[in-house]
Parts: sequence; C-alpha cells; structure tokens
Amino acid sequence: MIMNISKTDIDALNSVIQITVDRKDYDGKVSSVLNDYRKNANIPGFRKGHVPMGMIKKQYEQAVIADEVNKLLRENLDKFIQEEKLELLGNPIPKASEEALDWKADQMDFEFELGLAPKFEVKLEVLKKVIRYEIEPEAKMIEEQLSYIQKQYGKLVSQKEVQKGFEITAQFRNEEAELETMVNFTLEDLKSKKAIKALKEATTGAVLNLTGKGLFSDEATGKRLLNVDDKKIEELDSKEITVELKEINERIPAELNQELFDKLYEPGTVTTEQELKDKIKASLQAQFEPQANQKLMNDISEALVEKTKFKLPGDFLKKWIQTSGKEPMTEEEAVEEYNKSEKGIRYQLIEGKIINENELSLTFEELKVYAATLVQNQMMQYGQIPEQEQLDGIVSNVLSNQEETKKLSEQLMGEKMLTFFKEKAPLKIKKVGFDTFVKEAYGKA
Repeated sequence: MIMNISKTDIDALNSVIQITVDRKDYDGKVSSVLNDYRKNANIPGFRKGHVPMGMIKKQYEQAVIADEVNKLLRENLDKFIQEEKLELLGNPIPKASEEALDWKADQMDFEFELGLAPKFEVKLEVLKKVIRYEIEPEAKMIEEQLSYIQKQYGKLVSQKEVQKGFEITAQFRNEEAELETMVNFTLEDLKSKKAIKALKEATTGAVLNLTGKGLFSDEATGKRLLNVDDKKIEELDSKEITVELKEINERIPAELNQELFDKLYEPGTVTTEQELKDKIKASLQAQFEPQANQKLMNDISEALVEKTKFKLPGDFLKKWIQTSGKEPMTEEEAVEEYNKSEKGIRYQLIEGKIINENELSLTFEELKVYAATLVQNQMMQYGQIPEQEQLDGIVSNVLSNQEETKKLSEQLMGEKMLTFFKEKAPLKIKKVGFDTFVKEAYGKA
C-alpha cells in the first residue's frame, strides 16, 4: 500500500491530494504480470514461453506499469477519501496528464484536485410562504361527472330523425382528400347552421353533401372527430364532404337508483345520490392530488434553493463537467452545462442533507414492499389477484433490473420527501377549485 499521501486545502471548497508512488510499490506486481505475458506470448521465431524478457519488456512494460500504478492510485485515493470522511462533488481530477510522466522513474508524484461539498444549514422556516394547494372539485364538476356516469350506464334508443343531444353515427367521405372514416357526433359538435338544418331534416340512411369550411364547432373538434392533422383539416376546408347517416340514437340516462349504485361500487356501500356524489368528489380529489403534489414539490425546491445560501466549487465543477463525459467538451460548453445544472446540484445537496439529518434513507425491505404494492395494483386493474409466491417472483425480477430499481427508488424517495414536507414544513394550506388552481399555479385561465 502507498504510505506517502497527503492533502492540501486550497480553501473551504477545494483541496489537492498529493500521492508519491515508489517503484517498490508496484515493481513486484509488474514483474509477475510480465512473466505471465512471457509464458503465454506467441512471437514468430521463439518457442512459447521462451521469448526473451527484454523483448517482452520493450513491448509491454510501460503499459503494465501504467495499469498497475493506476490501480494503486484508485485504491489508495478511495481509501484516503473514506478514512478522511471527505464529502466530494464530482470525482477527483488528475492535475497532470499520463503522457507527461516518466514511467521508468524510481518515484512518481501525482496530484488530484478535489471539489468539496459545502457546509450549510437547511431551515424549513423558509417554506412558510409556499402554498400547499388542496383542490376541491366544484359542484358543477361533480354534476358533470354524475351526468357522464348516467349517460355511460344509460341505454341507446334508436331514432329516425336527428334532434339536439342525439348521438349520430355517420360515414364521412372525400375521395380527393383520401378521407373515409366513421364518426360519432352530436349537433353540438357542429357550427354550420346549414349543416345542422340539413341533418335535422334527414333520416337514417340519408346521404348529405356538406361544406368542410366552418362545419365543426372549432378546429380541434374537427381534428378529433375525423382523426386528422392540421394539414388535413385545412385541406378539407375547401372540399365538400359526403356524410352518410348510419345511426341516430337517443341516449336515455340511467336512473340514480340502487341498481346503478351497485354497478359502480361494492353492493350496499352506496345507497343515496349524496353518497354517490361524495364518492365522485373523493375520486376527483384523488385525480387532482398528483398535480397539486407536483406543484408543491416544484415550489419547495425553488424556495429551498433560493433561500439556502452556500457556495459551490464552481471552477472545479466546470472542469469536471468538461473532462468527465463520454465526449470531450469545450470550456464554453462546460460553463453552459454547469449554468444549466447548478440549481439541480444545489437541490441535490439540500435534499441529501434533509435525508441524512431526518433518517429518511430507503431500506431494501421498504423498496420491496413498495414494488409489490405497485405490481399488485397494476395487476388488479386487469382483474388479476396474484398469489404471494407469484408476486414475490415478479418483484424479484423487477428489482434485479438496475434501471427499474433506480427508478422505483427515486419514486419512493420522492414520496418520502413529500410526506416529510407536508408533516414538518410550515406550509400555507389553501383550498381551491380546479380552475382556480390551474390559473394560480400555471397562469392559465
């Protein structure tokens, strides 16, 4: 092992480690490797195992020395960092290139630049102005969902003539535009008064020629119903579309009675219209919660990065970014990349400190339980209830994949952090309707 290793602090965030390697530290290992090479070398003119050592050294010695020295450096550098409990940002950067070294010298000196993690405090008080939105579905939204359920579980009654609210199934054609598609729509999807009038006067089986321009209530509706892109909907503006009525149906909404309640939920758990509305409300709240949580975590990270002040070893990190990637970067590219990632680096440090100080680290057992819950829920969506042995096997397969394990770990840690902030941070709780949330959170009406 190398004994001559020391650290010089440049400032609180930058240090240099000096390592001196003596020839005796690696000479025996180099000789052993070269002897193995000699035993196995196949060189024309020499029997296997009888190649002169001078020839082997000439061809391989420098590369073997470089390999063995680099192994010693990595091993001792890692050990020193662990023993000194150094918290690094990035990885150590060698100060001199290998090309500048004299590999045959009796002694070689190496220096490695270190970027050190800063010391700082995380104060949750800085989150007192962060809003934790609790989205309450408006009565109108609940009524709309109730109406949708009644229509979904209602029955279709065939009609001969079109009226407002009736569901129309028709074949839309235009040979020149290569349009031929079956469309389900209502009069409310249309804008053209002429088209609406023609449909009201038509019966099942009728064939109508309708002008494409201004036919639908808006362009988005036209693209959705015809399943076409911007270019195609624009092309149809100048065309005449043949519409052949296939079916006209009136949808009779299902009655709000026990039969419907038992179709929707476990029999007997919902017995009144109000209880159904409460279920709908809870379901909508569950749908909105991920958006509110995402907004909350975004706002928390922004506030923590802005209010938690500490310096970073910026010059070191720019150099590390420039030299550590698969493809070399220019200095300008590295600066640009650092500027883009600085906030992320700061939040990772803050998050790491919160995790360590509050013992939020994940255990493998927690990860197994989390993965099992996700797998079980996914299977139950398809009506499958896995046996414990089957579930254990699936979880084992999932966690044997490094990428999947990393993704699940990040998801679970995200949930732990969210719970921690909700329980410990002095957040400002605000109950709002969904439209208000969208307007306040994203600036959209």
